[in-house]
Amino acid sequence: MIVRLDRPEALNALDVDSMKMLRDALRELDTNNDYQVGVLTGTGTKAFCVGADLKKTFPPELPFAAAYFTDRDTSVDLGLYIRAIALDSLQLTKPLIAAVNGHCLGGGMEMALACDLRIGSTTATFGLPEPKVASIPALGGTSLLLRAIPAAVANKMLLTGDRIDATEAHRIGLISDLVDHDQLLPTALAIADRICANGPLAVRAVKSIARQSADLPLTHSIRNEELHWGILRDTADRIEGRSAFTEKRQPRWIGA
Repeated sequence: MIVRLDRPEALNALDVDSMKMLRDALRELDTNNDYQVGVLTGTGTKAFCVGADLKKTFPPELPFAAAYFTDRDTSVDLGLYIRAIALDSLQLTKPLIAAVNGHCLGGGMEMALACDLRIGSTTATFGLPEPKVASIPALGGTSLLLRAIPAAVANKMLLTGDRIDATEAHRIGLISDLVDHDQLLPTALAIADRICANGPLAVRAVKSIARQSADLPLTHSIRNEELHWGILRDTADRIEGRSAFTEKRQPRWIGA
């Protein structure tokens, strides 16, 4: 499933309505069995996403507490719009690939950081410039960036608000693949196809383990792997995988 941010006239910056549409699309990805992997990208060549549309997300008149202490959907309407694009809160069980096609800044970069894989075009740039407008990353950007790249590099980006180009992003491991723009989506879809060729429950299990490992001590994380292995051990797909390997044929997954 391709999810495309489609406000190129605003460098794919998101207003509140767009944020809600994005959230609905990702919920559809996770609940519809016709989809196994999602690819998140932006329309055009200039930008993946530059975060929230600053012209349409001014602070509301209501105090922050009115939005903070309420449910997620209501809080978005009351001005806590960042909750609408905090992808981590969706707890997606299917892999999501960020295909970064241009400027990936602010909330846009935070969404990319929340994806399981990131690939970039040669024209991409990355940054969290919120301190330049007296704000901070608030969608997990600080925490996720520190987990994605070396701390010294992350802190330099966070404290200065400076951006890096695609070559540097690839060098430090922020993105796994660096390709020309016309190869960006084909590369993302090829990776998605390789993921889809694997056992769907195993893919979800690997994603679950990877996400949980960030919050667990090593010994607990290894035990968590053992638990997931045990959950998958007797599934029809795992038996099919062994049969297909023995018979030298493509497996036929049923997701059970």
